[in-house]
Amino acid sequence: MKIDKEIFVSVDVEASGPIPGKYSMLSIGACVVSAPSQQFSCYLKPISDEFVPAAMEVTGLSLEKLREEGLEPVKAMTQFKAWVDSLTGEGETVVFVGLNASFDWGFVNYYFHQFLQENPFGIAALDIKSMYLGASDCSWKMTRSSEIAKVVHPKNAGDHDALHDAIYQAELFDLIRKKVMAK
Repeated sequence: MKIDKEIFVSVDVEASGPIPGKYSMLSIGACVVSAPSQQFSCYLKPISDEFVPAAMEVTGLSLEKLREEGLEPVKAMTQFKAWVDSLTGEGETVVFVGLNASFDWGFVNYYFHQFLQENPFGIAALDIKSMYLGASDCSWKMTRSSEIAKVVHPKNAGDHDALHDAIYQAELFDLIRKKVMAK
């Protein structure tokens, strides 16, 4: 049986609130887990005026500035899809990896379908929090990135910049996998 090669892509987004459609995806950051220097990032124009003040505060982004400087969502998602597609060859599959993937996946999947009618990642995402929970037999509360970092000791740190966080998450994912493989 031939097994396809899987290319794990760490993805992080920043958003103006908790759900896509009502709130906007403001930025996307992504990198290949095995080669973090292979990166994609962009800022998007908001699709809504709705926002949660705490969400905007944590991102440090401004809806007004993004209306002027961000990419139109269709252009952003077209560029992101082209980058994802460029990562694979014959018999290779991309796998979306996120830390609390349900949040990031929700926005990315919504935007891909809303603006391009397809998602190059397919219909699933790999969640680092769930993976760590299963690998470590800890409590859900202990799956926060700050708690995982105490165990796997990454060099990077998260800072709510989508690309920086994607790189950090890629390192966490890789370190967790190595720790599990060492058992």
